[in-house]
Amino acid sequence: MAWNALDRSQTVTPADAPPLLSDAVRDKIRSFFQRYDTKRAALLPALHVAQSALGHVPYQAMVAIAEVLELHPSDVLDTLSFYTHFWTHPKGRKVVTVCRSLSCELLGSGEVLDEVRRQLGIDEHGTTPNGRYSLVTEECLAGCDHAPCLLINEKLHKRVKPEDVARILADEKNDRLEVPRSDLFDAPADSALDAGGKGSKESGVVAGRASAPGAAQEATGQ
Repeated sequence: MAWNALDRSQTVTPADAPPLLSDAVRDKIRSFFQRYDTKRAALLPALHVAQSALGHVPYQAMVAIAEVLELHPSDVLDTLSFYTHFWTHPKGRKVVTVCRSLSCELLGSGEVLDEVRRQLGIDEHGTTPNGRYSLVTEECLAGCDHAPCLLINEKLHKRVKPEDVARILADEKNDRLEVPRSDLFDAPADSALDAGGKGSKESGVVAGRASAPGAAQEATGQ
């Protein structure tokens, strides 16, 4: 069996490409240095901040993070690819995560997932044409005693039945927490850059998945 070798020293973005991370985002990443003994230790916070600013972490942003942390870009890619929270391609404004753990599966998460697919018209890892929702599954959402569960950004919905799905998805506040959340990893307001290197008004905080290392874990039920 032959394996294809990956040349991690090969450039994946044009040398003259405009920056993706603004100075404000880079400064926010640097603000974590005082918390750790090494710059490398700030890699996870840096990924959180970058994804908050851009909605995902493309390769060009990985290179920028590597520059700030004085790492090789492959070090950033290795860490990013380990965690399901981080996206390398655009995702919806809201990420629906359906739990596929044993507890949820036994209590009907498969039927819930089928109904989410039907309501949104997308499959797992898909995104609706209007960019509102993306759909994924996760091994566990740490809500086994409230199975079956699904997560919309940072908000956990408990004991979900297939007949609840349409109502949940139609609720504009279905991702809003009713308890205070940390803004530690949020990007500075209007801090992302568009392809022309100018501030993008559309880039705001995009909440992440529950499996995020160090991300806010607050959740509230129905």
